[in-house]
Amino acid sequence: MRRIGILMMLAAMLLLNGCGYNTLQAGDEQVKANWSEVVNQYQRRADLVPNLVNTVKGYAAHEKDVLTQVTEARARAGAMQVTPELLNDPVAFARFQEAQAQLSGALSRLIAVSENYPQLKADAGFRDLQAQLEGTENRIAVARNRYIKSVQDYNVTVRSFPTNLVAKMFGHDVKPNFSVENEKAISTPPAVNFDSPPKPQAGK
Repeated sequence: MRRIGILMMLAAMLLLNGCGYNTLQAGDEQVKANWSEVVNQYQRRADLVPNLVNTVKGYAAHEKDVLTQVTEARARAGAMQVTPELLNDPVAFARFQEAQAQLSGALSRLIAVSENYPQLKADAGFRDLQAQLEGTENRIAVARNRYIKSVQDYNVTVRSFPTNLVAKMFGHDVKPNFSVENEKAISTPPAVNFDSPPKPQAGK
């Protein structure tokens, strides 16, 4: 009896392997690993915000609205619970994406404001923050690309026959992915350039 049980277990293992069970597990782990890197880079960007805001405040304290927008956007992004369950919840994933997009927009407005303050642009601390922010945006783009590719591969496996049968049996569903109106935006980080001269205002 014991030998029969062992043979049945081996047969089940071979069947699962042949039907893509191990492929599903490997794909799921790859998605989780790439997601961790995305979150890590977004956190790296969030950590730069307080110093960036304080530096700008030193030269442009009256730009209160923009400074407040950046601070509040960072707070909203940081308040989100980034748990493994988020990867399987399209609604929660969309909220996370929206929070990060709001922070990106707020930082872009802060950068635009800085163009009006030559002394701020010349500040060594500000220029260091510029380099760190630019590098982080590049890392975010790379991490997002890797995550997008791993989710695409995983979702193809989940939806393909016969692995889709195994996926249903073990509760593996397609995962939500990043979406942008322009796919090129995924691989192109926001422009962070403090060296260009400010645009002349209308009527001047």
